[in-house]
Amino acid sequence: MKVNVVKNVLQANDIVANKNRQTFKESQTLAINLISSPGSGKTTLLEKTIPALNPDSQSIVIVGDLQTTRDADRLSDKAYQVTQINTGLSCHLYANQIAESLGDLNFKEADFLFIENVGNLVCPGEFDLGENVKVVLLSIPEGDDKVAKYPTIFRVADLVLLTKIDLIDALDFDLQRVRDDLSKLNANVQLIEFSSHTGAGMEQWLDWLRIKQTESIGTQARFIKE
Repeated sequence: MKVNVVKNVLQANDIVANKNRQTFKESQTLAINLISSPGSGKTTLLEKTIPALNPDSQSIVIVGDLQTTRDADRLSDKAYQVTQINTGLSCHLYANQIAESLGDLNFKEADFLFIENVGNLVCPGEFDLGENVKVVLLSIPEGDDKVAKYPTIFRVADLVLLTKIDLIDALDFDLQRVRDDLSKLNANVQLIEFSSHTGAGMEQWLDWLRIKQTESIGTQARFIKE
């Protein structure tokens, strides 16, 4: 019975997720599900990324947290629109929460929707939000064993951002171990070494976003056409 209940929850979530994905396609908006442990740098990444994409494109952000609007507040002057979802006790976002937020957002003006998921490397991998791509952040201070310890999320990742790379010389972090573990789980996933502090990897990250906006939506991005 428990298995059936879990299956039904996932199926119901997938139905809404597919509707979300169609909404994003119709508005030519690339939806990016950002997943990481707490403190890996999702909000800081967006603080740096969104201004770097402007003025050629507009970005919308949905922030998921158990409590507070602190991350949304930090991004309010960076993005075209920002909305907060407080999940209470839930360790991840659901597709219906995204769907309920869409009514207050103007997708006709946005090329990118960044979904900052609740800090967690476990639960978010099970629940499709309707996103076009999943980006997993792994920070240097977390250690080089996390890919092997949390394989589910890395197996479905479209991109891994290795954040806080500027700290690698100060910490005992084996980069090759991470690369080897990733290759066993997800041979096609790209890894970008990134630092919000130094700017390392920023252009590579921005180029990846622009390419995915074109590929996933199936049309030339608005900021390229104009």
